[in-house]
Amino acid sequence: MLDKKSIINYKDAGVNIDTSNLLVKYIKNISKKTNRPGIISSIGGFSALCQLPNKYVEPVIVTTTDGVGSKLLLAMDEKHYNSIGVDLVAMCVNDIVVCGAEPLFFLDYYSTSKLDVNIARPVMQGIVEGCINSGCSFIGGETAEIPGMYFNQGFDLAGFCIGVVEKSKIINGKEINDGDALIALSSSGLHANGYSLINKIIKVNQIDPAIKQINKKPLIHYLIKPTRIYVKNILKLIKIFNIKAMIHITGGGFIENIPRILPDNTQAIINESSWSWSPIFNWIQRKSNINTLEMYRTFNCGVGMLLVANPIEVEKIISFMNHIGEKAWKIGIIENSYSKERVVFKQ
Repeated sequence: MLDKKSIINYKDAGVNIDTSNLLVKYIKNISKKTNRPGIISSIGGFSALCQLPNKYVEPVIVTTTDGVGSKLLLAMDEKHYNSIGVDLVAMCVNDIVVCGAEPLFFLDYYSTSKLDVNIARPVMQGIVEGCINSGCSFIGGETAEIPGMYFNQGFDLAGFCIGVVEKSKIINGKEINDGDALIALSSSGLHANGYSLINKIIKVNQIDPAIKQINKKPLIHYLIKPTRIYVKNILKLIKIFNIKAMIHITGGGFIENIPRILPDNTQAIINESSWSWSPIFNWIQRKSNINTLEMYRTFNCGVGMLLVANPIEVEKIISFMNHIGEKAWKIGIIENSYSKERVVFKQ
């Protein structure tokens, strides 16, 4: 029989169930703002039950998962937690919408050594904000305390999104032809890519992002700005215009993302003179001394989303997108080519 003094409970081991329950109760309350038709069960059960919208004849389920990468380290260092939740949702829902799908439901995974509700709450608030901005319901997830896995108040995040698209309306790039136009949608900034390089620049140069100024604004203003969510405007667009393909410019920049949708023997010609980089990208290039091509491989450089459309409709599409709040412009064309270079930058 054990001596009472030698008994070790779960809380002693570093896991506080009461704190976790408190956070779940909080999430259950704030997630109500994101409710949409089709939700059958609420947060707190072992799984979430959702009904597909009745408007689909041949519904195809679309799924994606993502995180926010090294931007999370910056958010923890600077104690900016709300915007990282928006990033988490954005990285998932923007991937969902590129095939023409409507994001329906979102789940998260939050893992930490010791749960601090003062940190977790703003993260969850950001997730709710991102779900509202994309018309997506926050229906659940998982919060895990894993003592010894992370340092101090460190934590990790992952997001999971489920969407739906009519089978006959899937956008997959198969209709892309020689001469089709590439239309850019402006990013809100860095989004959630390239932060391993950014964090190294800050460390090597011993920069305080809250003090360092770029164009009379603190560096942290540029670094923590959340990823733009394009979902609602793109869903409006594809109801009116025939969009042949969409490309979410994330990790890998232009070089890695554009070829994903290009048919064989085609090439994207990007007109570099069609837009100007925002100050943060110029600052990063100066501090890192990397060449422009490497910048295009690492960052979105001001372009968060690309659309491929018939050149006849380009001006109307650009006008429509600008009218509903997106900054849009023609950035290039698609050409037939047997070159191994799938993306070419020209002045």
